[in-house]
Amino acid sequence: MIHLPGPCRFVAARHSQTFKAFYATIRNLRQTAIHEPDDIEPSENDFILSILKANPSLRDTKFYRDHFGTPLVLPKGTLLPSKFLDVPQPTDVQPTSVTETKSSRAKAEQTTPVPLVASILNPVYRRTALVKIQGPFSDVQLDSIARGLVYLEKLGLTSVIVVENDQSVRGDEGERANLIEETMRVVTTLEKQGAKARPVLGAVVRLGPKPGDDNLTESNDFVPPEAHAMPSDLIAIRSALRADEIPVLPPFALDSFCRSMRVDANDVIAALARGMAEAAGVKSNTEKEPSNAAHDVTKDVDLTPLRLMIINREGGVPSYARSGYPHLLINLSSEYSHIHDTFHESWKHSNPTALSNLSLARQCLAYMPPTSSAIMVSHRSPSSLIANLITNKPAVSSSLPHALLQHNSKLTPHTPTLLRRGLPISVLRTTADIDRRKMKSLLEQSFGRILDEAPFYQRLEKCLDYVIVAGDYAGAAIVTNEPCPDSSSLSYLDKFAVLPNHQGDGTVDFLWVALHDESYGLGLPFSINPNGGKEGKGEGRDLVWRSRCDNPVNKWYFERSTGHMRMGSWVLFWCDAEKRLKTEEGRRANAGLSFVEDWEKGRLSVWTDVAAKVPSSWK
Repeated sequence: MIHLPGPCRFVAARHSQTFKAFYATIRNLRQTAIHEPDDIEPSENDFILSILKANPSLRDTKFYRDHFGTPLVLPKGTLLPSKFLDVPQPTDVQPTSVTETKSSRAKAEQTTPVPLVASILNPVYRRTALVKIQGPFSDVQLDSIARGLVYLEKLGLTSVIVVENDQSVRGDEGERANLIEETMRVVTTLEKQGAKARPVLGAVVRLGPKPGDDNLTESNDFVPPEAHAMPSDLIAIRSALRADEIPVLPPFALDSFCRSMRVDANDVIAALARGMAEAAGVKSNTEKEPSNAAHDVTKDVDLTPLRLMIINREGGVPSYARSGYPHLLINLSSEYSHIHDTFHESWKHSNPTALSNLSLARQCLAYMPPTSSAIMVSHRSPSSLIANLITNKPAVSSSLPHALLQHNSKLTPHTPTLLRRGLPISVLRTTADIDRRKMKSLLEQSFGRILDEAPFYQRLEKCLDYVIVAGDYAGAAIVTNEPCPDSSSLSYLDKFAVLPNHQGDGTVDFLWVALHDESYGLGLPFSINPNGGKEGKGEGRDLVWRSRCDNPVNKWYFERSTGHMRMGSWVLFWCDAEKRLKTEEGRRANAGLSFVEDWEKGRLSVWTDVAAKVPSSWK
């Protein structure tokens, strides 16, 4: 018997504890609830705390900086005073005397705005958001909403607000006066919170399709808005934004006889989304400043809507996969019809406007930039608007393991739903269905290496299980069946790739959810998403993959895998088949799972051997 000194015994015991704790952590994720602090709304003076609670990543910070950092544009011939830049400034005309030199410099400093100085003193480039305040709300609730919108303005996102009152019956006497009163109430509340607001009580949109829409071909059941706005109709909104005021509108529109009448707020917002985006495009193409004119960055407001925010009393869109709790993230390109088909009858009473707001988000995002998103949020969670602005992500990632999403304190009936235009998802079963040119481009851009194409496809011909493709090869997951010594096969994630310009726009989560539904999540009710594959029918399989130790994506893999193990310069990851775990847990009732089940013994050594034999795909 070998006796170890005290420190060595401690290290050995520690190693044993670490090994057990590794499995214990995984098992606990399956059995226990994840308790996190409640989302307590910050006090009215705690703006910084609201930002810190968003917990942005480096990519989130870069996204915010790219969209809200002031674009420094120096017009040709602009003079910068030497006290700001300690370099000689060229001039086209030489002064005739020292006195003239001093006077010309002083005049330039007084009359010429300096972009560099303006960008330092006011570093936020303002963008716009379309906001639907779907009341009625009490004074306290409206104060909370207004505080969140004021916080957004401090971060560079100026709201264009349309006020709706669900309790105001269409056609009632005095409805117009009531809506105007509600609009003024919102204006007053915003000003009480320190913002400047302007009521725009005249109709800025017109009923009916935009001239020329009759020639458009509708695709995927997409219907253009039933109202429209021309660039000239947006003068009042543009004026308010240039004056640093938040425009607040009632849901009015002009009919064919130029009469102002009440319409559905969704029609007004959809028309504004299209009209503002088109007006911004016209301005950028036609309005050119003279070469000797200074660029006043402090007054710039990009009229293109960057966000759509629907603030109501009911929260997001209920999900069948979360027992009626809201969807976390919706891919409108692939899930829109499925959400309608799985919408329970009872939700039409508890969430009566969920589907109409879903349709509104789809309409608006069709005209907004690809990086834009929509959020449906309850008045109880205004701080989530800040998190959405900075991170452009849902409150909890939808691609996390289901064990982490169950009983999470962040998941409540009032958890916001984030909606993206998204991409269609398709599942390919043979190599003949793969567009090799596009796949090669995707893999090489994602991994930054040259694909050894011939042997790569020769191997796929023998062992390909399926390929999940997002959009037009914006992302792909390649899964193979690798032979095992016992004549079985291992489901192996050979490649998971997303184009760099689609990283951060939701494509990664959409792709991983589809991968979950086709592999380790197969056979469970919440895996019946319409991804073009098996749609939840079948038996789930363990999914295994490897990644280099220095891969920066490993942190993301750690959060989504059941377990991991170091194997030399690689890390082996795996996800256990969820249906098998559910069945075993149900059979044992409260006994739970052990650290290592009988069917798990020895599998890691098999997996490492199989993974180590997978050849490189690169030159």
